Amino acid sequence: MNIQIGDIGHIIQLAIAPVFLLTGIGTMLVVLTNRLGRIIDRTRVLEDRLDIGYNDFYMDELDTLYRRTHLINYSISLSTACGFFVCIIIAMLFLGDILNLTLDKYIAVFFVLAVLCLIGCFTYLLREIFLAATAQRIRRHIRPPR
Repeated sequence: MNIQIGDIGHIIQLAIAPVFLLTGIGTMLVVLTNRLGRIIDRTRVLEDRLDIGYNDFYMDELDTLYRRTHLINYSISLSTACGFFVCIIIAMLFLGDILNLTLDKYIAVFFVLAVLCLIGCFTYLLREIFLAATAQRIRRHIRPPR
């Protein structure tokens, strides 16, 4: 197989758009893991406080944090799957051109799967944000009247 420089340049041009998508997915994973880290830190603080003595307020907050953890984990899983599909797309672009295979339908399928995973990722992130905001409003301290 003799691959010309122009062919490789064409392949790289095709792979640029998925690489930018992959960069966005990586950034999204950073955001999600930071949110998860904050949730875990708060969970540890509340669990330590509960070791000292039982408190309904802490238990309610822990329940909310556990639900938020599950939502973020789903979002991280879908974002990772999206990144995986994008990597497969990039590999198929190179293999299809190098081996003269027609992988256009497979590339389209994996792109649709990647976008669906990204939509799911954003959906779970939005649900987690709404849950956090709702919990914040419920636990808001009300000032007594003067």
